[in-house]
Amino acid sequence: MEKRVITNSKRRKGLTAASVLLGGVLVLSGCSDDAKSDGGGTGAADGSKKSQEQSDAAAAKDTSKARIEITPKAGATNVGINNDAKVTVADGKLTEVKLTDAAGEEVKGTISADGRSWQPDGRLERATVYKISATAQDAEKRSAHENRSFTTVSPKNSFIGNFTPEDGSTVGVGMPVSLRFDKAITNKKAVQDGITVTSSSGQEVVGHWFDSQRLDFRPQEYWKGNSTVTMKLALDGVEGADGVTGVQDKTVKFTVGRNQVSTVDAKTKQMTVTQDGKVIKTIPISAGSPDNPTYNGKMVISEKFKETRMDGSTVGFTDDDGKGEYDIKDVPHAMRLSTSGTFIHGNYWGKGIFGSANTSHGCVGLSDAKGANDPNTPGAWFFNNSMVGDVVVVKNSPDKTIKPDNGLNGWNLDWSQWTAGSEA
Repeated sequence: MEKRVITNSKRRKGLTAASVLLGGVLVLSGCSDDAKSDGGGTGAADGSKKSQEQSDAAAAKDTSKARIEITPKAGATNVGINNDAKVTVADGKLTEVKLTDAAGEEVKGTISADGRSWQPDGRLERATVYKISATAQDAEKRSAHENRSFTTVSPKNSFIGNFTPEDGSTVGVGMPVSLRFDKAITNKKAVQDGITVTSSSGQEVVGHWFDSQRLDFRPQEYWKGNSTVTMKLALDGVEGADGVTGVQDKTVKFTVGRNQVSTVDAKTKQMTVTQDGKVIKTIPISAGSPDNPTYNGKMVISEKFKETRMDGSTVGFTDDDGKGEYDIKDVPHAMRLSTSGTFIHGNYWGKGIFGSANTSHGCVGLSDAKGANDPNTPGAWFFNNSMVGDVVVVKNSPDKTIKPDNGLNGWNLDWSQWTAGSEA
């Protein structure tokens, strides 16, 4: 007997209408068994089909009106780790949202007070597959569900900027905001536009690119003492290079302390310390020897160590055997002035040199005691009265001026040179 396939156009229209009515909330698939209706479309088969139609219609009528929307889209890759993951609902309220990583560990999140939205409490991890499961109810307590998975941006496809100073810190007036990006930035303008630095003093702040990975911000003159500086990073999703986007979205604030500037005169071998323009201390020093003079210029204290090791081999001072010309394992009260190894530090081994002879390999030395425990030495006094970000100016040395990118020393560029390096 010839088999006939029955096409029920009326039934198809009914299902289509139901799908449109539900706006995609209800997906009808496999709801009838057309194979069983091949036998002529009469009798028991017809009855079964009518029963199924009634069941479909009843299910459509009773479905929840709550409409859940999950961002990002299903299967999305290179998703940002800050604000890209979120859940919203219309015509209902969220009752439960679970975000889990590939290991099944749940990520904490919060449903808003009105029940209309949800977001993770913190930043997600990079290069991680996440799954979201969301449940909502409408006014009649009928539940709706939605599930989605996505993958966050990988380290290969993202960049971050490591910055100084730290959030909440108090620093000296010379401290720039300095960012070092972990990848080369080719779209410098977009990245710089995503960073704003402002001061409560109202000073204009401008960024300067030293190279493709370092961007510093400072005002024309030193920060005003006792001001507050705010940096806003809005780099999430900003394309820094082809196929490489930012992931940071945060605000950092730091306080500028009193205005302390110390001037080292390598010729007179004296250092004058001023606070808020007034001289508070004059200290005899020993600067770099004629063979290894100290850099001239404005230098910013970037690190402080009560005691540290100084090995000449790490900065190029070696003897014929390749060993360091010096290796002192307990240098007291050391403060870094350059990346290349210039420090201002205590010196317990030099006798009768302070204020009378320049003998170092380029550092500025102050009289001090071994062990760094005597608070009455000049080295201890200067260490205890200095902070990261204070300025040390060296003058009258036979050496050249330090390069502005050797440490946090951009103050050695005048304002026109500084602004010329901006991409804003």
